[in-house]
Amino acid sequence: MPVLQPLVDGHRRTVRYLRVSLTDRCNYRCTYCMPEEGVELVDKTDILTFEEIERLVTVFATLGVVRIRLTGGEPTIRRHVTQLVSRLSAVPGIEEVVMTTNGHRLPEMANELAAAGLGEVNVSLDTLDPDRFREMTRRGDLSRVLAGIAAARAAGMAVKLNAVALRGHARVDVGELCDYAWDNGLLLRFIEHMPMSDGALYRSLNHIGAAELRSCIESHAGTSLVAVDATDGRLGPSRYWHLQGQPERRVGIISAMTEHFCATCNRVRLSAVGDLHTCLGYDDATDLRGLIRGGGNDDELRSVILNAVEGKRVGHEFLSTGGGAPKKHMVSIGG
Repeated sequence: MPVLQPLVDGHRRTVRYLRVSLTDRCNYRCTYCMPEEGVELVDKTDILTFEEIERLVTVFATLGVVRIRLTGGEPTIRRHVTQLVSRLSAVPGIEEVVMTTNGHRLPEMANELAAAGLGEVNVSLDTLDPDRFREMTRRGDLSRVLAGIAAARAAGMAVKLNAVALRGHARVDVGELCDYAWDNGLLLRFIEHMPMSDGALYRSLNHIGAAELRSCIESHAGTSLVAVDATDGRLGPSRYWHLQGQPERRVGIISAMTEHFCATCNRVRLSAVGDLHTCLGYDDATDLRGLIRGGGNDDELRSVILNAVEGKRVGHEFLSTGGGAPKKHMVSIGG
């Protein structure tokens, strides 16, 4: 499909990566993602249909977007999600459809997701301690997640691991997670905790920055880390390092708080209700669902999207104290 007009913001960053939330619901209740009392769920009639998502992705493809990441909530609990994967994989111009998941349903779904065209899953794995895993997720089953990772690999999908870095048992978890990833040929990325939910879930004393994470990894491995390419080369926010003399032992860090990557940001987010968020750190959004359901044509959609991205901010305003946080919940926007 020819690109009708590149999607470039006011700071000359080209957007080629769209994250699509399929639901604001999740089968886990991770402490850093969702308040203990839960969140107010939207009415299911307000959730974008598969037809609406496919149409929007097709419009984004005409603006040069090539990569789609399906998120949630938890995307695998959306009914018939494999049908959507198949439809989006067939959109002209879309080169890659990937997913971020907690992995709980992968043991049963990995084969059909791969057959539908899903090329990669990013699986959340914050600890290898079963009790701590259940405590952090409030209901998760570590054995199912590990089985899901194995099933995804067996189905031929690339697998990355995402770990939110929190103080406490972090030094133990960092080393164990690195060993697990390296021993199994997986790519692990640590994510700095960000203040969402109006800062309610963020505790500055629990925050671990990128430099300290690298120090933890070097101490565990007994050798230094060497910086590699600034990104993974596949349109994501991670910066990567490998162990000295061991290029196969890589680790990524998504350092939104201490080592900003806003200057190279090339992604926007579509919420489950059709709101276009050009930055994770702000609550302002552009309603695309209303335009679709109001009869807007594709040219009108393109115009609204182009205008929204033109106004994409230069960066977020997250503070190490927890200030500068948007009111929206991570579970509702998919990270």
